[in-house]
Amino acid sequence: MAEPAWQELVRLRLTERNARESAFASIIEQYRRLAQQTKLLKERNGSLLRAVNTVKGNPSSSTVFVAGTGDDNNPVRAAYIASLESQISSMRDELAGVYKTQGQNTQRLLSMTETLREKEELSRVDAEALRKAKDELANLRKKVTQHDELMSEKDGTVQILHDEISTLQLELGQIEERNATLKRDNAKLLQRWLDAKQVEANKMNEANEFYEDMRSRRQAALDGDTTGDSASQTSSVSGNGDVINIEASKETKDGRRSPVTKGLDSTPNG
Repeated sequence: MAEPAWQELVRLRLTERNARESAFASIIEQYRRLAQQTKLLKERNGSLLRAVNTVKGNPSSSTVFVAGTGDDNNPVRAAYIASLESQISSMRDELAGVYKTQGQNTQRLLSMTETLREKEELSRVDAEALRKAKDELANLRKKVTQHDELMSEKDGTVQILHDEISTLQLELGQIEERNATLKRDNAKLLQRWLDAKQVEANKMNEANEFYEDMRSRRQAALDGDTTGDSASQTSSVSGNGDVINIEASKETKDGRRSPVTKGLDSTPNG
């Protein structure tokens, strides 16, 4: 499981600080050991010098160490033994420090091994995520290419539709112009038809008026002539002096009689 970003940043900063501070750790440790050895040597030399001064102050004492004599009063030997013991103690302290450092190094090695294992796992996860991201990127690029091709086809289709719309608009304009012309022609024809029907209505009205006039004259003639003959009942004189058969004028072309029209309604449709 990946660590949070801020924890990873803190860990990196601490690692950088440790690396920066421990850059000269080995040199400092060597100088520390050198100073410790110098101190020990100075102490041993001081002890030897004091022992030599003691021997010089007591000429009767022997400065030669003889094995097995058991003489513990030799100051040089005592100083040398003290120096060796101090050196052994220093070596023991140094060995303990080495053991401690080795333990710390072992612990750091284990920690670094665990960190390396975690980093390898994180790297594996990142590699898997990277592979998936590359696959997804390839699929997205393929989809983008397909979309580009589809958009190109749609652009071509749209251009064709625009051309067709332009053609249809042109045809529509021509049709509208033709319809306007037909409307004007129809209006003229309708007006002419209405005028013709008005003329016919006027003629019919005039004929009806003439018929009513002749009928009134006939009625007046019938009222004035009490004896009357059959010819006067079926005929009358027109304004030109011609004899008109009133009863015959009521018959249609097929021989049937039609009712006498009192008057026509002069509507626009006749």
